[in-house]
Amino acid sequence: MNLHPHLPSLSFWEHESFFSDIDLAIIGSGLVGLSAAITAKERHPDWKVVVFERGPIPVGASTRNAGFACFGSLTELLDDLETMTEQEMMELVQLRYNGLQKLRSRVGDATMDFKGTGNFEIFRKEEGATFEKCLAKLSYFNELMESVTGLKETYTVQSSTDFPFSNIEYIIKNNAEGQIHTGKMMNALLEKSFGLGIRIYNGISIADLKDNGNKVLIKTEGEWDIKAAKVVVATNGFARYLLPDQEVNPARNQVLITEPIKELAVNGCFHYDKGYVYFRNVGNRILLGGARNQFEQQEATVEFGNTPNLQQKLLEILEEVILPGKD
Repeated sequence: MNLHPHLPSLSFWEHESFFSDIDLAIIGSGLVGLSAAITAKERHPDWKVVVFERGPIPVGASTRNAGFACFGSLTELLDDLETMTEQEMMELVQLRYNGLQKLRSRVGDATMDFKGTGNFEIFRKEEGATFEKCLAKLSYFNELMESVTGLKETYTVQSSTDFPFSNIEYIIKNNAEGQIHTGKMMNALLEKSFGLGIRIYNGISIADLKDNGNKVLIKTEGEWDIKAAKVVVATNGFARYLLPDQEVNPARNQVLITEPIKELAVNGCFHYDKGYVYFRNVGNRILLGGARNQFEQQEATVEFGNTPNLQQKLLEILEEVILPGKD
């Protein structure tokens, strides 16, 4: 679909001033796109780095996530060990942890409201066997993680009575994780990009990429032809439209957020139902999302928006598990 059917062709001056001699073009101005742009510009200050964003602001996963600063819950790591070696798993964890530390140093904790609240994985009574499996590996993972986090006990068992949840018997805390304000994070990355001289062009959708050997031809939906020496596609689930040979499957995550709640006794980030459900406090509100595992086919889409069935499921979890008895 051509979003810009009436755009005029580029004049000589426009092409010369805005789109000539691009060393690196990045498609998408989300967390990955801006981080790649900033890193490239820091390493190559003389490069002309241009970011193309189809929306007026970075509307996508970077500004529509729950703001979890996380790198691995115990159930997630146990699942990883089913399909990869210990070394491969630890390399992945190290990359995630290093990325989080890089983001914190680049943006600043205060700027993006980073809070080291910890991340809590909560288990229902009927998930006792899964909890016991995690408990049996607690010391093993703590030994592995010490070289990553510097903590002797990255994972600890938490009392379920510390929170007002219903039908939650067991809790394991990751002491090295926390929460961030993703909107403030993105604002900071945009300001950092502008300060480095990175050009960000909004309202430009990319229709096609063609590698001609020494240059990549970028065709916009307004039918402009732009060339760049290198191109990074950082559009998450939308990448398959520009890179059809790559297996990229989209997954929508819906959320809801409550009105302010008096005397809210929930502070931190929480994973529930093997991580498919996640929630956190935002001040004195609860932000809750996920549950797409119960609607897999429906949620395998790049479409934005909420659906009544999944929103009802999230509401049930909120009322029956997270805040029982609260209006």
